[in-house]
Amino acid sequence: MEATPPVTVERRGPVAVVWLDRPGQRNAFAPEFWTLFPNVIEEIGDDAEIRAIVVAAKGRAFTVGLDLKMFGPAMVTGSLDPAAPQPPSPVAQRAQTRRLVKRMQHTFSSLAECPKPVIAAIHGYCIGAGVDLITACDIRYASADAIFSIRETRLAMVADVGTLQRLPSIIDPGSVAELAYTGRDFDAGEAASLGLVTRLLPDRESTLAAAIETAELIAVNSPLAVQGTKAVLRAGDGRTVAEALDYVALWNAAFLHSNDLGEAMASFIERRPPEFKGE
Repeated sequence: MEATPPVTVERRGPVAVVWLDRPGQRNAFAPEFWTLFPNVIEEIGDDAEIRAIVVAAKGRAFTVGLDLKMFGPAMVTGSLDPAAPQPPSPVAQRAQTRRLVKRMQHTFSSLAECPKPVIAAIHGYCIGAGVDLITACDIRYASADAIFSIRETRLAMVADVGTLQRLPSIIDPGSVAELAYTGRDFDAGEAASLGLVTRLLPDRESTLAAAIETAELIAVNSPLAVQGTKAVLRAGDGRTVAEALDYVALWNAAFLHSNDLGEAMASFIERRPPEFKGE
């Protein structure tokens, strides 16, 4: 365990900035990250004072993905505990490896499942598991220096914590295949042209500022409406249009008649900014 946590949180009013905080290791994901990160996201998701999340990184890179030096033992034992013994048989090793992968999948699924909108502010390298992370976010901003790679095939691995499942709904499946099969690097301009990046900014500072500004714009809206919109968008995956329309009709039947709706109407009539409380 390192002396300082690999994930830290900065609260800016209704916005939480979740920092990848191993700058000396270019934010490579150490074993403890996989437990700490989802705990942080779930805690923020339960905090009624926070209405939007920005995931950003300290140092020169967003993340270079797995810390391969620290993950060597995990690849053998199938455990995040470096002191864990090697499984007694190939069958036991496969079972333990599956449990490890499922645990790591949960780390990034916590972003998709979080009720609050999540914006990634990407700069420098975003490699391997970093792409898994950002594809679980709702919005992705990147600086002009950002470099991406679905790197796993170059390491004799299959990406297994979200990229291959989420990226085809974000960009063209043929582009996903080409990038995943080759494992090649691609820059921020290409990522933007593909649709992976929502906005392209000049540098790290402007990227973070734009992400926080968007989060603040989200935060002034009714949290019931914003979180309902995220839930409805997520529920539309895999459903027909008719099924998705039925889902949103049921959602609004349950949540439309809120105090926030009354506040929206009153503020419009009174020509003042609304003050939504999520009630």
